[in-house]
Parts: sequence; C-alpha cells; structure tokens
Amino acid sequence: MARLPRLAASGYPHHVIQRGNNRQAIFADAADCERFLGELGELLPLYEVALHAYVLMPNHVHLLLTPASRAGLSGLMQALGRRYVAWFNRRHGRTGALFEGRFRSSIVESERYLLACSRYIELNPVRAGLVGKPVEYRWSSMGHHAGLRVDPLITEHPLVWALGNTPFERQAAYQRLFETELAETTVHAIRSTLHRSWALGSDEFCASLATTSRRAAPIHPGRPRKQPVPN
Repeated sequence: MARLPRLAASGYPHHVIQRGNNRQAIFADAADCERFLGELGELLPLYEVALHAYVLMPNHVHLLLTPASRAGLSGLMQALGRRYVAWFNRRHGRTGALFEGRFRSSIVESERYLLACSRYIELNPVRAGLVGKPVEYRWSSMGHHAGLRVDPLITEHPLVWALGNTPFERQAAYQRLFETELAETTVHAIRSTLHRSWALGSDEFCASLATTSRRAAPIHPGRPRKQPVPN
C-alpha cells in the first residue's frame, strides 16, 4: 500500500520521532549525543526551524519543532540524518542504515497539546527507568526549562513564556507541571497520532489542516469523537 504524503504545515509545532534501525542504538556515548546536538544546532537556522523540546534516548530521538516553511521540517531531518549517520558510521566502523526509514511526525495543536507533548518528551528517560526525575537526565531540554542551564538550541514557545513574567517564574511553573502525571488518554493520543503521522488536536483543528492529498486525522465511524483535554 502506498504511504501517505507527509503532513506538514508552516508555523505549527510538529512532534517528531526518529528510531534506530531494528531498534539498535543510535547514541553509544556522550560524544555521539554531543555530535548530534551540534549538527542540529547548525542546521536549525539554515532550515528556519525552531526547537522547543527534545530528548536523546539510546535508540531513538524525540523533537518538538516549528518550521517556518512547509519544506523546512523534511529538509532539516534529511540533512541531519546525512550528517550524523556519516559521522556515526565512520566513528564506529560500520556501514549501512542507522535510522529506521523516514521519521514520523505529528502536527500539534498548541493550545491543547504543546505543553503536554513537551512533558511527554522530557519524561521519556523516567518511563524508560534511566533516571528517577526528568531533571536528572542530561540529554534533554528539561535542564533548560527547569533553569539548570541555558540551552542555545531551544526557542521557548509563546505558551512557555506565558507561564510567568520572569525566567524564574516560568521555570518554577514549568516544573510544577510535572507534579501531576499525564492522563493516560493524553499519552495514548500523543502516541497513536505520532505513530500514524496524524495531527494531534481537536476535530476542528484537524479539519483545518486537511489537504487535497491527504486527511489530517482518521475517519471515525458514527459521531465524531472529541479529543481528550490534557491535564
């Protein structure tokens, strides 16, 4: 079956995941992580893409990105893959594909899901049992959002700025978001839309993104289902 055209739109956040081929490791050590982030930092301005949150896991990476143009996201990810995979293969004496096909992405309705997606991304190391708290994980944007360091890769989304009038207020408010767990319905919505590359949002939001080449959400039988509101 032919795969659907990628759903992308300028000016909207996109939740992106790229996995290792056959779930193999794509980061063997700190040097690999530093190289990946270095390449990403060089490419973000070239493709006019803003990075709001990220986490580097041993065998996959999550990014929350807003491209200024529809082609910016694919351009960024393709260039990042070419650069990083070539370097990784040379360093580790290997050949062949490192990533599992093309990346998956989901357009995110900011008002309903952006902060939930950011939390979902930064909670990955906790869910995987790598750390007890998200602030303890080095290779994510949580350190920046919590005020532990300044990450030059991060462009804070307006919704993060709205959490407080000063950096301290925003950082404290952001950390308070983690005091409650993400609702299971929200986690399911994030995972299912990302896996299938659908938009994450209300029915109205998804309808506004539909193009002549593809829908932005699956067709549900019967009455339209309402998207859960994240906690």
